[in-house]
Amino acid sequence: MKARKYAERCLRDEAEALLGLIPQLDETFDQVVELIYKNHGHVVVTGVGKSGHVGAKMAATLASTGTPSIFINPLDALHGDLGMITSDDILLLVSNSGDTDELLRIIAAVEERHIPIVAMTGDPHSLLARHSNYHISVSVAREACPLNLAPTSSTTAALAMGDALAVALMEIRQFKANDFAMFHPGGTLGRKLLVRVKDVMYTENLPIISPDIRLSDAIMTISGGKLGLGVVMSGERIVGIITDGDIRRAVQGARTNFINLTVAEAMTKTPKTIDPEAKLTSIQEMFNRYKIHSLLVVDSDKRLVGIVDYFAIMN
Repeated sequence: MKARKYAERCLRDEAEALLGLIPQLDETFDQVVELIYKNHGHVVVTGVGKSGHVGAKMAATLASTGTPSIFINPLDALHGDLGMITSDDILLLVSNSGDTDELLRIIAAVEERHIPIVAMTGDPHSLLARHSNYHISVSVAREACPLNLAPTSSTTAALAMGDALAVALMEIRQFKANDFAMFHPGGTLGRKLLVRVKDVMYTENLPIISPDIRLSDAIMTISGGKLGLGVVMSGERIVGIITDGDIRRAVQGARTNFINLTVAEAMTKTPKTIDPEAKLTSIQEMFNRYKIHSLLVVDSDKRLVGIVDYFAIMN
């Protein structure tokens, strides 16, 4: 189908445009990152048309990753909103041509206020580049558009460079998952970063099994627990865990002698445990690392207080 060929060509063109940004990275990029890192105000981003949409996304990404940032509409800026920009702020102008009239007017209006101006353009010789304190090049050889007219590769390049700025700042700030959660308290992401194991663990009707009973009897307890496992305990001490998989492997190994097997002969003697104060992200990390789907929740005295499974991180 021809449509897919056109799509493939577009994607390849844009991928090549992104790779072409790497040689354009220079000491100016380092200087801009240091400037923003040490800044006590906001990064104020603006742009016209498609570049404006890209700029709005840049501002949103910066703001959500620890760099205070806002986007202002350049037309509104020229009719009063320049008053939003303070002497502590940094102005980031996004324009592929670098000759956008509205942005040039903004530069003229703020030059005397000694506000640092960063231009991100596709032309290092443009008026914006020449009249800014810092210039970040996002030049592309051509647009992915077959007419070489519609902003495609150029907007992708600018968007990616904005992400590169945000990521570099995250690394320098040592921005962590907990910091990210502060700015994303809603939805599944915020839940995983803030909710603790104790909030989602099972605590009632836990499938407790003695190590001395037969596997055939243990199956009933495991099935009743509906978690696919049984916690093997001797008094109040955890001695192991037995799962559906453990039972299947025991049956395959014992064959006709299955009826005489005890839980102690089939259980896993070193079950993985987690603290009730741990966060959901810790659960996911352990599930991935050990290729398991359940964890025993134990207190500081190693006493069983609950069970948490894969479904806790899926909701």
